[in-house]
Amino acid sequence: MSVAELKERHAAATTTVNTLRERLKQRRLLLLDTDLAAYARAQGRTPVTFGPTDLVCCRILQGHTGKVYSLDWTPEKNRIVSASQDGRLIVWNALTSQKTHLIKLPCAWVMTCAFSPSGQSVACGGLDSVCSIFSLSSQADREGNLPISRTLSGHKGYVSSCQYVPDEDTHLITGSGDQTCVLWDITTGQRISVFGGEFPSGHTSDVLSVSINGSNSKMFVSGSCDTTARLWDTRIASRAVRTFHGHEGDVNTVKFFPDGMRFGTGSDDGTCRLFDMRTGHQLQVYYQPHGDSDNDVPYVTSLAFSISGRLLFVGYSNGDCYVWDTLVAKVVLNLGSLQNSHEGRITCLGLSADGSALCTGSWDRNLKIWAFGGHRKVI
Repeated sequence: MSVAELKERHAAATTTVNTLRERLKQRRLLLLDTDLAAYARAQGRTPVTFGPTDLVCCRILQGHTGKVYSLDWTPEKNRIVSASQDGRLIVWNALTSQKTHLIKLPCAWVMTCAFSPSGQSVACGGLDSVCSIFSLSSQADREGNLPISRTLSGHKGYVSSCQYVPDEDTHLITGSGDQTCVLWDITTGQRISVFGGEFPSGHTSDVLSVSINGSNSKMFVSGSCDTTARLWDTRIASRAVRTFHGHEGDVNTVKFFPDGMRFGTGSDDGTCRLFDMRTGHQLQVYYQPHGDSDNDVPYVTSLAFSISGRLLFVGYSNGDCYVWDTLVAKVVLNLGSLQNSHEGRITCLGLSADGSALCTGSWDRNLKIWAFGGHRKVI
């Protein structure tokens, strides 16, 4: 067969695949009898009205000398761990802004960090392809550095995301640039299960984010550069339970909805999407207003839901941090327009366990804690 014939067959196959993909998209749309916005309109609902005093910056955590890439709250709500390109983890007292631990990392290119459920240890990972565990109760050396209590080795690419299994200090899930997710036994340092990789239902590009279901810790979702999010069951590591399509760019962040039945995604395409875990349907899309050119669309870096799920907090690459009404997909506040907003890209954000405060991290090297102030309607 000649090269010309091969090219012709390849072009025909590509056309067929694109046609089938469009038909599948249309069939999915036909199955959606309504969306959240339409249902809200039918019920006569209106979005919550927020004023400029509803969220105020009450703390600025300064101490990192490099870009902040990741943060996490403890379950008891008053401590935060942050990871920065300065090669350090800092554990903060969120109430006093004081640093309780300063941890020097073996690799400065850290990408993720997480608190254990008990708050007794922290985990981090990055371009060194390992996940390092530090016990906060360990004795520091002469220079004040904490020793690594456990190293989880096995990934063949950078560790982009890590999260402890809820209520378990001994198990942790990581996502990696090697296209896999791994469930680890921290006690032994061994891999329990690998999700993806050689299995056909796995991701076909780098995994960028993972989120474990708070209502059912056996389930977790992952987001990837292959533009999809995938649902996994730790009891069935051989295949993904479901694959979620819709984004047109890298899925940078995923987060479960408080009820555990839905989850949100954020992407390079500038949108966030809300998916139903059970049906696979897309429930809502959150489009950020932008200019006429696609180059004007800031991409989504991080997201978090309020305790009730009514609000969605989204960080963007241009420094904006939008607060969305999830029901009607309307922006009710932009933290980037408030006093004391960040001066650089928002890279990470997280909500305290009781939902009373939001922490944001940025390329401007600072973390900021935002709290609800003034009078507002309880959601």
